[in-house]
Amino acid sequence: MILFPAIDIRNGKCVRLIQGDYKQEKIYHDSPVEAAKQWQDKQATYLHIVDLDGAKTGESSNIDSIKAIAQQTTIPIQVGGGIRSSHKIKDYLEAGVDRVIVGTAAINDKEFLQRSIREYGEQIAVSIDARNGYVATDGWTETSSVKATELVKELERLGVKTIIYTDILKDGMLKGPNFNELQEIKDTTSINLIASGGVSTKADINRLKSMNLYGAIIGKALYDGTITFESLLDGVNNAG
Repeated sequence: MILFPAIDIRNGKCVRLIQGDYKQEKIYHDSPVEAAKQWQDKQATYLHIVDLDGAKTGESSNIDSIKAIAQQTTIPIQVGGGIRSSHKIKDYLEAGVDRVIVGTAAINDKEFLQRSIREYGEQIAVSIDARNGYVATDGWTETSSVKATELVKELERLGVKTIIYTDILKDGMLKGPNFNELQEIKDTTSINLIASGGVSTKADINRLKSMNLYGAIIGKALYDGTITFESLLDGVNNAG
């Protein structure tokens, strides 16, 4: 299982939000590039980057910071946040990003998603952000009438190979992920599943690994010092 340290960028800084609330922000690093280098030094093998401004507005205002991360680190990175057009996907991939995450557009524009998968294949992932089991869009500010499990089935039919599933109510709360919903999705699909939201202990990592998940994203627990990345890596390497 891959552990993805999260780098959430807002106004050019590395931040974390509580339950996706833009009013509950804490700045952890003035330089996202330096944050990325630190995770690389700690033996991270993949980075998860979100443009929070882009997720809310659809404008990639932090693209220069993300390009700099791609150019100044040597490990793969996946990027999401407001990526709703083919030219943005192309721009990120040409800049050295390894996987582009589509969120809102996967709900609102299936034709765009299908076209992107045809053109870029496994370099396209889909982010499913859910509140009480229903998909949220537009930087988590809107909740749709689409059930997450039904969306997963449709995405698999369309050829999506990787999804990132976030339970918004767990995000930033340090109380563990929503294991029940993750298991339900795992039972629904053979897509590579990355868990996000609430992952904060070695026990969380061990349980996710036992569920045969493809990956887990860790954010606030790392930045607050609740857990060290080294100990989580040890958990992944030694979990049964």
